[in-house]
Amino acid sequence: MNRWTGRAELPAKRLLGWLGLGASKFHDWKRRYGQVNEHNGKVPRDAWLADWEKRAILDFHERHPLDGYRRLTFMMLDDDVVAVSSPSVYRVLKQAGRLDRRSFAPSKKGTGFVQPLRPHEHWHVDVSYINLAGTFYFLCSVLDGCSRYIVHWELRETM
Repeated sequence: MNRWTGRAELPAKRLLGWLGLGASKFHDWKRRYGQVNEHNGKVPRDAWLADWEKRAILDFHERHPLDGYRRLTFMMLDDDVVAVSSPSVYRVLKQAGRLDRRSFAPSKKGTGFVQPLRPHEHWHVDVSYINLAGTFYFLCSVLDGCSRYIVHWELRETM
């Protein structure tokens, strides 16, 4: 801008107006001239934990391995170890692989029913409604799982 104002012998304000730039934006650029462009850089967050805080959480978890992350959070506050939120404690323990200590049996959900291979190996109880002449009755039946044979049935007005 200095170069062009000198060559054109015009004030900078007029040149900025022709370019469609505000004076404040120009002065911001002028102040930052020669510096590294950091406007897209990472901004430090208050929620980010320092390395010593992460180590303190992991060390405290070593001393209290049976307590959950929420309980650890308040225990660390009480003992003046570190003051962090429970989601932060969860993230630190999760990243360190310390939350999956217990082994759970895999769920059988979605695997379907295993069909019995012999008669009387597995029975099912089925309850359904039947409308006879405008009156609803309960049909209670016991079925064999292998052959689907009705072992026993009863028709009742009430359960």
